[in-house]
Amino acid sequence: MSVQERKQRERADRERLIVAIARELAEQQGWDAVTTRRLAERIEYSQPVLYSHFNGKREIIGAVALQGATELAAAIRNATSKADGPRERVTALAQAYLDYAARHPAVYDALFQLDGGLPYAQEDTPEPLKDAFASLQETLADVAGDTVHPGMFTEVFWASLHGLATLTRTRRLLPADAAERVELLVDRLAVL
Repeated sequence: MSVQERKQRERADRERLIVAIARELAEQQGWDAVTTRRLAERIEYSQPVLYSHFNGKREIIGAVALQGATELAAAIRNATSKADGPRERVTALAQAYLDYAARHPAVYDALFQLDGGLPYAQEDTPEPLKDAFASLQETLADVAGDTVHPGMFTEVFWASLHGLATLTRTRRLLPADAAERVELLVDRLAVL
């Protein structure tokens, strides 16, 4: 291994460490607790080293969001691959999405609530974000019906899931009715 390859590997390792620590802090204490000073202390590097990897907290949030998009897509695909039939796949998709949002609230915030400097729904949208949307559309296109574009149907279904995730997390909806809400969403929106 060349010196340059070793330095690149070390740099990539530091970036992963920064993202992992930021994510850990955010999940434990919220995003307000994630500061460059605290991150530098936790990773045992100086703030200038941290800034050599990320141009501030916004880019770190973006890196966490990209990691989360990859995980969310995998969770959705895993759940839908185990389900038989369109209704079961859509229900599994909805449940996987809501479970991910509940288990990883800080990552979910990085993805959909905070400014991580990432373009959404544009040509230059990063691949992990496109893939997360594709993981939804792969299942939802089959139940969109003939009168609506599958992409638009996916956006509306996703917006509904996002609303359920957000309102449940902020205790505006009773968690006990979560399964019934998913069933209602699937029954009303999906053409089965």
